[in-house]
Amino acid sequence: QVQLVESGGGLVQPGGSLRLSCAASESIFSIYRMGWYRQAPGKQRELVASITSGDWTNYADSAKGRFTISRDNAKNMVFLQMNSLKPEDTAVYYCNAATITANYWGSGTLVTVSS
Repeated sequence: QVQLVESGGGLVQPGGSLRLSCAASESIFSIYRMGWYRQAPGKQRELVASITSGDWTNYADSAKGRFTISRDNAKNMVFLQMNSLKPEDTAVYYCNAATITANYWGSGTLVTVSS
């Protein structure tokens, strides 16, 4: 079972940047897809960005051009660089690991974009 721990959330002003990190308890080299999701108050959880074991990336329209997902297989970590943050990016951000047989989730890190 893969355990995921997110970090890097916090309060940032509109237009600012944050870098989220996700540390996995075991090698992510062979995990098919790692992703970041978010859930804002009163809304459903949604995909923000994902990256496959072959480094194919996918972004939500709201994240394109502002967010960048990356993975460091040697450190078993996945990152989400978020630039030009907007108040509507405020949410709890969750790390996800998708294997052939299971989905694993972290407990989330809160990102608040406010002046």
